[in-house]
Amino acid sequence: MVGCELRLAGVRVTIIERRTEINRVIRAFGLTVPTVEAFYRRGLLPDLIQARWTHVRRSVESLAKYPHPSPPDALPSIGAVGHFAGIMIPRDSVDHDDPDFLERGPAGEMMPISQQMVEEILTRRASAIGVDLRRGVAVETFEEQEDGVDVRLSNGERLRCGWLVGCDGGRSTVRRLSGFPFLGTNPEITGWQAIVDFENPEVLQPGWNRTDTGIYVFTPLTRRILIVEMDGPPEDRRSDVTREELQAALRRVSKTDITITSVDSATRFTDHARQASTYVKGRIILAGDAAHVHPPFGGQGLNLGIGDAMNLGWKLAATVQGWAPCGLLDSYTRERHPIGASVLDWARAQIALMRLDPLTESLRRIVSDLLCTADGATYAAKKLSGVVQKYDMPGEHRLVGRSAPDVRVGDQLRLADLMHRGQAVLIGPPELGKRAADWHPRLVHAESPDGPAMLVRPDGYVAWASDDQDDSTGLDEALHTWLGDPGL
Repeated sequence: MVGCELRLAGVRVTIIERRTEINRVIRAFGLTVPTVEAFYRRGLLPDLIQARWTHVRRSVESLAKYPHPSPPDALPSIGAVGHFAGIMIPRDSVDHDDPDFLERGPAGEMMPISQQMVEEILTRRASAIGVDLRRGVAVETFEEQEDGVDVRLSNGERLRCGWLVGCDGGRSTVRRLSGFPFLGTNPEITGWQAIVDFENPEVLQPGWNRTDTGIYVFTPLTRRILIVEMDGPPEDRRSDVTREELQAALRRVSKTDITITSVDSATRFTDHARQASTYVKGRIILAGDAAHVHPPFGGQGLNLGIGDAMNLGWKLAATVQGWAPCGLLDSYTRERHPIGASVLDWARAQIALMRLDPLTESLRRIVSDLLCTADGATYAAKKLSGVVQKYDMPGEHRLVGRSAPDVRVGDQLRLADLMHRGQAVLIGPPELGKRAADWHPRLVHAESPDGPAMLVRPDGYVAWASDDQDDSTGLDEALHTWLGDPGL
């Protein structure tokens, strides 16, 4: 996503990917609203919709192949918007008329799409717009210079680049070699996720289940299992997960004689939660899991990384091209670090509520009651969906710092239609078009019959807004703050 954003802005970019193909091991699943909006604003919503239907078709085929005696409507997750530490958040309790859920347009809902599907979409996108993607090679070492970075690859090749962005995961080579502080909490659980076949699935209870030895989740529709034991991290996280290991753990936790006959995909995880103290250090930048790691509950990691990429891409491109105003690249850490810290807190709180002692059981009962109230369910749903995400930006208007509402522009278009090329958008009366022309081509102007006048950054976030379309107070300052000198 970072590479696509840079190339969209006209920057030459090379992606170094150590894998020769997309990793098919079970990974993240589900896109939050900010992620769907990001793809929508780049013209990729049809790709997401196609991927969602592909997932539905595969799920139906899987259910036909592998039926379970419990009907789908018996699953606890039906009728829920998600969960918090395995506590289901009832959909009927959520106030769907809350203002944070409104004005989202066609990208206003989360989507059940796998990480592999997302990678396929982005790979096609990168190829189509001319990103240089090199597979089967890794960054071995690098040396930062005053005017660039010299990179040595695992195949012996040397590259010279202006900036190096480490998107290389939780064990990031770029982060380690650059010496970014990576502080946080140590792990206390061992977890597994897998797609498997069973000999006797009827002995398992669908949905989330707690026993005195751990937690297991069984989803018959997708043949997915999740297992958690609370007795410390695994001795070895790097070895392949075997059928025997999965079966033994599931038997210990489920207290059944379950037999796993085959494993399609499996991974092992812990709950260590760490975050880089800054995301930018000289000419080295971190994004995604290289900048922050946490347990996978709630499916926030993939979405957090996409958010990093959208925030960083246009700012780094502006820096490369020489028109970035002072401090623009620094705002990447300032805006994204609090979002990452919030996700880490959300994940840690879930681990605390998963513990198996009597005190935690009492706390779970109270939290369960709270999550069934309108306020509790709405709060949790907004956190899970990402609609409350907000950046601390100058300006008093309620929209400043938030994702822009998808207002109509002209007769047939919406705001997202104007953002496919990664430009900022100024929405307002014709008089504002004259100001927008000074920043062309990085800013385009449009009139809208809906809502306030707005300056929307290339990542889709509102930098200035006025309910009175004839009042442009503060606009010039916002234009210079985010788009620099119009003469550059």
